[in-house]
Amino acid sequence: MPHANGNFSSFSMEDFLKKSGGYAVIDGGLATELERHGADLHDPLWSGKCLISSPHLIRTVHLDYLEAGADILITASYQATIQGFMAKGLSEKESEALLAKSVSIACEARDMYYERSSEASGNIIGNDRVLNKRQILVAASVGSYGAYLADGSEYDGNYGDSVTLATLKEFHRRRVQVLAEAGADLIAFETIPNKIEAQAFAELLDEDDIKIPAWFAFNSKDGVNVVSGDSLVECTLVANSCKKVVAVGINCTPPRFISALILSMQKVTSKPILIYPNSGETYDADRKEWVESTGVSNEDFVSYVNVWREAGASLIGGCCRTTPDTIRAIHKVLSAGSSTAKPSKD
Repeated sequence: MPHANGNFSSFSMEDFLKKSGGYAVIDGGLATELERHGADLHDPLWSGKCLISSPHLIRTVHLDYLEAGADILITASYQATIQGFMAKGLSEKESEALLAKSVSIACEARDMYYERSSEASGNIIGNDRVLNKRQILVAASVGSYGAYLADGSEYDGNYGDSVTLATLKEFHRRRVQVLAEAGADLIAFETIPNKIEAQAFAELLDEDDIKIPAWFAFNSKDGVNVVSGDSLVECTLVANSCKKVVAVGINCTPPRFISALILSMQKVTSKPILIYPNSGETYDADRKEWVESTGVSNEDFVSYVNVWREAGASLIGGCCRTTPDTIRAIHKVLSAGSSTAKPSKD
């Protein structure tokens, strides 16, 4: 199955979306699912720990999401950094190998899914397994500097005055290079909490001649600005100015804020808009856990999907605390919508 790896000029997010029926489904939360399969993530590396201890669980979760209807897999590298691995006693070479491994695991899951699809006698087996030959992208996740700190600062973007643009570029540079060369189709810069980190990512993409495209996903806790208080419009403009950014949007943000954020971004960019909110639950950074009963049900989450699509989002999935059931429901809603008549552009 063709994919875009290795040649930025050959990849068009618009073409991918067109071939996918006008929309694409991003996968859902990784950590919660890994824990459900038995992983212990009480570690600064969080889900990145499984790259060392249980890569088979990561592959299983990727497959679960593909069979739920996801068109884009996000790798288990959000919390995986060279600096974080080396702090655990690994060498630089071993650390880089683990980053590359996050991509190869997702690619293996895609290959396994295609094999299962070839053996299937139809598009769907049972009521909950989607098995068909479709283009599937692997997005290499790059979490923010705050994710590496493991202190919850990706949820406020307050890195202090000592963390400069140069600091952030130096921190991320080699990690981005390794992931870009590991076989992914694009890079997913996720949970970007402030403008300075967006600027760092944009400059790295250009300066280091990264060969695959990227998306930028910001997070918000008020439905107006990104979590640091920086203007979402200004952050979107940073993404919009970078030719290698092929989509921009929001992740790890409560569902109730998403529609307003989509409308704000649309005022300053014509790039495809992606959204993958969390379940709406609150993260307690001190206790390092999600506060139960603060989110929305799968039914409520999915009730937003058509609203988000009508507002202008074309890539839709889930972030923290969403599950394959969430993604399956999103796939069903979007599939139903795509089968209805669409306005002609002729």
